[in-house]
Amino acid sequence: MQILGLVAGAFVVFASLPQILKIIKTKRTGDISLQMYIILNIGTFLWVVYGIITHQVAILIPNAIFQIFNLTIVYLKIKHG
Repeated sequence: MQILGLVAGAFVVFASLPQILKIIKTKRTGDISLQMYIILNIGTFLWVVYGIITHQVAILIPNAIFQIFNLTIVYLKIKHG
């Protein structure tokens, strides 16, 4: 079951990559909601904390990586407006 969770987490994590790459390429973020990504980052952070507390690798690892990707999008949104 742990493997299924890790595979599912990988799909969720890598879903952010096309957005990140598009922002890097175009330097346009006008259609991206900063508020949504801030709220998403709070939720993802809480999942990371939950994964740490419960020692659930399938929750911890994907959400930690997803957190980094989401923070990257927030940074690019602030940088490129």
